[in-house]
Amino acid sequence: MILTLTPNPSLDRTIELPGPLQRGEVQRAVAASAHPGGKGVNIVRALTVSGTDALALLPGDASDDVVLALAREDIPHLSLPIGAPLRSNVAVTEPDGTTTKVNEPGPVLSGAQLAALLELAVEKSDGAAWLVLAGSLPPGAPEGFYAQVIAAVRARYGAAAPRIAVDSSGGPLAASVDAAPDLLKPNAEELAELTGIGDGPSLEEDPSLAAAAAHSLVERGVAAVLATLGSKGAVLVTADGSWLAAGPAIVARSTVGAGDSALAGYLLGTLRGDSPAACLQQAVAHGAAAASLPGTLVPALHQTHPDAVTVTALDARLGELS
Repeated sequence: MILTLTPNPSLDRTIELPGPLQRGEVQRAVAASAHPGGKGVNIVRALTVSGTDALALLPGDASDDVVLALAREDIPHLSLPIGAPLRSNVAVTEPDGTTTKVNEPGPVLSGAQLAALLELAVEKSDGAAWLVLAGSLPPGAPEGFYAQVIAAVRARYGAAAPRIAVDSSGGPLAASVDAAPDLLKPNAEELAELTGIGDGPSLEEDPSLAAAAAHSLVERGVAAVLATLGSKGAVLVTADGSWLAAGPAIVARSTVGAGDSALAGYLLGTLRGDSPAACLQQAVAHGAAAASLPGTLVPALHQTHPDAVTVTALDARLGELS
């Protein structure tokens, strides 16, 4: 079982344009869709279509559009009533795959509601293989919320605690580092912001620099860093080695949820007992397959092509940068 916690879920609306986005103009869409979203929800969706047991934990009333959509789409979930509507996000995609996102802030959760959400995550972590702490936090939530969840789960279960992954950004991601999660999943921009090494474009263009940045987090106690680099693939860094995976050339339809699918692919690899390099290979295969699909659609395992992903060890090059 893989458990995800999404404290700030959303209804994700995707609009496909026939040409480039024109600011200030009226344009007609060629397609539109709406699906329940948020990083943890997307991960559970990707795992479920691949036949893996997963459960999404989130705030939300039973009558909320997001929760109703989860039920319609048969996405396993458990929601905590909060008495307020969840947010909507809008993604506008262009034919070349360029995606423009507008995200609402989401509802404010009280201290008692955050405490209940934390306790729900701790309770449901019993027997789970992974707990994924995913996405932004609700407005006003302490940046250390994910670190608090990590500490509480490990205090409850000790050596039997699930492995814990964090896929967030900004303050919540930074605050999680000292809690020593088993996995961090930043993109290039988030990795640069977190480490102060380079910037998003430079890390995407130079995977060895991205590996060096990720290595600095491993030195601080993070067990593994899976850094997605857009069309350049991804790097994986652990205490035992560093690898770069480059995916096949694809025609990108939408990048919405591609990083979430990449993380789902990595988790699937760990459940199979794959080597770190093979887990990375599956991650990039999943991300590439997701980017080739429209809207928020996610690929099933049989729709991915890990054999088309090239994995290269980066240990020697990383040593030169350290």
